[in-house]
Amino acid sequence: MLSNIKHYLSVYRKFVATSIAVNTSFRTSFVMLIIMDLFTFFTTIYSIDFIYNHIDTIGPWGRNELLFFACFMLMIDNLHMILFSESFWELSFSIKNGSLDFVILKPLNTIFSVFFRYFRPSSCVLTPLYIFYLIKYGNLVGLGTLDWVLLPFMIFSGLAVLVLIEFCFCSAMFWVTEGIGINFLRLQLQQLSRWPNFIYGPLARKFLTVAVPITLIGSAPVHFLLDKSRYGLFLAMPVAIIILIFILRIVWEKGLRNYDSASS
Repeated sequence: MLSNIKHYLSVYRKFVATSIAVNTSFRTSFVMLIIMDLFTFFTTIYSIDFIYNHIDTIGPWGRNELLFFACFMLMIDNLHMILFSESFWELSFSIKNGSLDFVILKPLNTIFSVFFRYFRPSSCVLTPLYIFYLIKYGNLVGLGTLDWVLLPFMIFSGLAVLVLIEFCFCSAMFWVTEGIGINFLRLQLQQLSRWPNFIYGPLARKFLTVAVPITLIGSAPVHFLLDKSRYGLFLAMPVAIIILIFILRIVWEKGLRNYDSASS
């Protein structure tokens, strides 16, 4: 077991090194990605700040609570961009042109080879900015010592729910001729997760909590951090992760069996 972990970590280090070498070779593209991330960050923050110049609360939250939620989700999005985002687009292309054949033939778990292959170093540049604003608004909403200890775990739990949902959706690429549409559907799901669950109606909220648990990503941990009596959704997160892993294993294996190489 330990030897397998060491082996996968050594492979992942190679993945990261290769991605850094490739991405930093194209300096203009590298800088433009940083500018794009910076624009997205401040557009999100100042849009919320502007709204609260005209109203006092949205649902039960005031300015600082919603800005903390936004920073929490932006932190998850930053990690997602660094670790996973490129792999979803590459999967679409590799299925279409048959280059997935070479991935399947490697003596590695195919989920690892597909979804952990590409690393985006440009997004690492702004990570300190995301952390600064997360701490800033965390202090403004009055997080305690235990909250700060739990916060990294909650961020990675939210990230796990997000990527597992995306992994499951992207497995559908094996049954379609063009995976771009599924990637855009994935992006729409991300948009749904970037708002707190109380903005949705009762039926939509139940659907986005149970059937496609996209609102668990941010709403469950942030509600718990702000009000410890609201622990129900937070406790549902590990259950959702286990269920999503089980679903992913089934749909991924069926997808691989259905895969008909474009190169053959």
